[in-house]
Amino acid sequence: MQKQNILFNLDDTLSYCNRYFNLVIDEFADQMMTWFKSITEEDIKQKQLQLDVAAISVHGLKSDRFPESFVGTYKYYCDLTGREKKKDEIQYLRELGFKVFEIPVEPIPYMNETLQRLKEEGHELYLHTGGDEPNQHRKITQLELTTYFEHRIFISEHKDTTALSDILKTIKADPNVTWMVGNSLRTDIVPALETGIHAIYIPAETEWKYNLVEVNVEHSSLFITVDSLQEVPNVIYKSIQDPLM
Repeated sequence: MQKQNILFNLDDTLSYCNRYFNLVIDEFADQMMTWFKSITEEDIKQKQLQLDVAAISVHGLKSDRFPESFVGTYKYYCDLTGREKKKDEIQYLRELGFKVFEIPVEPIPYMNETLQRLKEEGHELYLHTGGDEPNQHRKITQLELTTYFEHRIFISEHKDTTALSDILKTIKADPNVTWMVGNSLRTDIVPALETGIHAIYIPAETEWKYNLVEVNVEHSSLFITVDSLQEVPNVIYKSIQDPLM
């Protein structure tokens, strides 16, 4: 079997992520509605999302961006309603936001079986995840992912086409036998197609709106959507057997 280079995203591709952020955002909105009686849950969540996404262009996917979106939302509604900003409330929200990074990670079903099969078939596995080093290494350690990826792990605070292109140059990957597997259209699929490698899209159970973009990239590489992680080995196997798929 012809060896392939297979890059995997981590959050919501190999392990659950968005479900924990949503739980903490729900807790944040509940608390905000006790302080601001006239503001709806939807308005609170939309403002938090707006601030969170806007900060990515400046700070990338660093962890402290998320708690600061809670604080920014609180300050916005304090200014809007004339409510006094209180240091203890700001500290509470900051700690609440960081709580999401303390939750033990849970693998997506068949994570180990999928990675083990691809490893046994002789493929070179790489991890390309977005975020900051401490938080992503925490997840990698808990999931024991070095079993499959060894030192072939890349963490990007700005996970985009430039970051992926730099990785492909580093590993000297042949685009014809290189894949990106992930749930984010923005940070996994579009960069893959723009760099000329194959892409396998696995929609997450719940998706962060930042990840959802139109895929308007002209490409000659494969772009395949599957329903689950465990389908990935068969897709790659079939592509090797039938290059014209």
